[in-house]
Amino acid sequence: MTENNKQNDINTQMNRAVSGRPMRSSQGRGAGRISRKKKPLHRVISEIFLKILAVILTFALFAAAVLMISLKMICSDSFPAAQRMFVTTILETGQLKFLASVFLDGDRIQEIVDKNSMKKLDGEVDGDLIKVGSSGSIDVSAGNSSESEEIELHEVSSSTFSGKLLVVKDPSRISLATIYPWREEGVTLDELANRAGAVAAINGGLYNSYNNSGGSPYGVIVSGGEIQMNEPQQFPGLVLIGFTEDNILRIIDVSEMTSSDVENLVSEMKIRDAVTFQEESSDVNNHFVQLIINNEVREMNGMGSGLNPRTAIGQRADGAVLLLVTDGRGKAGHLGASASDLIGVMLEYGAVNAANLDGGSSSCMYYNGEYLMTSVTFYYSNSSWKLPAGFVVK
Repeated sequence: MTENNKQNDINTQMNRAVSGRPMRSSQGRGAGRISRKKKPLHRVISEIFLKILAVILTFALFAAAVLMISLKMICSDSFPAAQRMFVTTILETGQLKFLASVFLDGDRIQEIVDKNSMKKLDGEVDGDLIKVGSSGSIDVSAGNSSESEEIELHEVSSSTFSGKLLVVKDPSRISLATIYPWREEGVTLDELANRAGAVAAINGGLYNSYNNSGGSPYGVIVSGGEIQMNEPQQFPGLVLIGFTEDNILRIIDVSEMTSSDVENLVSEMKIRDAVTFQEESSDVNNHFVQLIINNEVREMNGMGSGLNPRTAIGQRADGAVLLLVTDGRGKAGHLGASASDLIGVMLEYGAVNAANLDGGSSSCMYYNGEYLMTSVTFYYSNSSWKLPAGFVVK
């Protein structure tokens, strides 16, 4: 290198030092680079996790906003049919009733309920219409039979639901299994069935389902002739559904009764196994019980009810018991069954008397060691909610 070149190189490096730029050796281009310190692995992972979380939260907020906007549109007067369906359906749920009042005031909700409810069906069950073991059975060849053809399994469906129906020809095999004495946490339906030595089971009446606790029923519970719960005034409109010692399905309004009245009723009518469910049409509830009494079908006002998963029980003239469970709330793409749907199925299979039981996420059926119908709740889609009681078939 000439003397002039050396002097130019020195001058260049001095200028860079003065200007704050890093000096670079003439021995190589990379000799003067400043090395960057790598981030710790845990910090990199934390940053990735936070980014993923931000994406999830953004999506959740967007989905919630879309849902609220959609519900607001559904509840507007521009879509009266959708509005009616939404209100009548949501008031039948356990935890989501409040959504109706988010978009509509109480007067409007009550107006919708009044126009889409059911006419009263107050008749007493006539036990003389039921002849247990008579030859009046209905032959539906589509069913699968077992237990020496004493239990038939049928599939039922429509455009809005699918379900299973058990025909139990001997009503004396039906009883109510419970976890009495009551506690905070109940058990799943398969546990109830297995404890009772039963081959089949369905969920029963009204109970504390908050947070899937399931350990305490509401209203009245009778099991094996023993009154295990006796609070007929605990909720308005309670109706008793159960069997007498002579195996007749009774559907009895106990809403005006005291505990003493219930004790007398159970004793005089020899009620052996029973639950209660709620009959009420208001701006906070939309429940129904009676479907068919003495071959008389309950009449509907408007839509009658919403669409939801359902559990229902009925009895034919020959004494055979019908146990029905349907799906809904999006399961298999179905919205659910209406009161009219339940009546249609019960009539098709010969019911003289029939009643609606607790439905929604509680609806489930267990038979021959497996669930035929499970809870529609995502977290319990392969099982049932925890329950305090259920009708079982021994």
